[in-house]
Amino acid sequence: MRSAVVLAGGYSTRFGEPDKATATLDDEPMIRHVVGGIADAVDEVVVNCRDDQRADIAEALSGLDARFAFDPVPDGGPVAGIRTGCRVARGRWTFVTPCDTPFVSATLADRLFEAAEDDGAVPFVGGRERPLSAVYDTEAAIQACDTTLGLGSRAVTDFVERLSPVTVSDPAPARAFEDLDTHAALQAASERST
Repeated sequence: MRSAVVLAGGYSTRFGEPDKATATLDDEPMIRHVVGGIADAVDEVVVNCRDDQRADIAEALSGLDARFAFDPVPDGGPVAGIRTGCRVARGRWTFVTPCDTPFVSATLADRLFEAAEDDGAVPFVGGRERPLSAVYDTEAAIQACDTTLGLGSRAVTDFVERLSPVTVSDPAPARAFEDLDTHAALQAASERST
């Protein structure tokens, strides 16, 4: 079984209002683009968010199959979100992606699932690793998150250093990793798609 965890629990401080998960691109909420984009590659989608986001995100995903995993401490950062989402995920492997990457695709997820060894598969694109658009062994990810957070770190780099994933060079076009975390980035993406 393949799982996906979509990280949506942050307060979107760079983006502002509305919540970037439900901000629209081409008349659809960004999180709907993400979930729809990866749905064919996974058996389940788990959305990690704050409890106060649930109603808006559920409405944004109306008609799509997704479950929720709520952070016990709101906005604990992506490592906490990965841990919370992976604790709910039922698959041996979990594809992790942020809610603000609306061009993510099932092709990317498939390639990473197929390449995954040991603790997973992390893309290497544009001269750097992309650990927030990667596949992880679900149990190994939980343990790495527990250790990282237990040592007082919230850094994704510290989380990944506790794992042994393979690196996959350019598994998808760079646009699949484009995060729209500001209104300017969202506007630019909207203009490109018209």
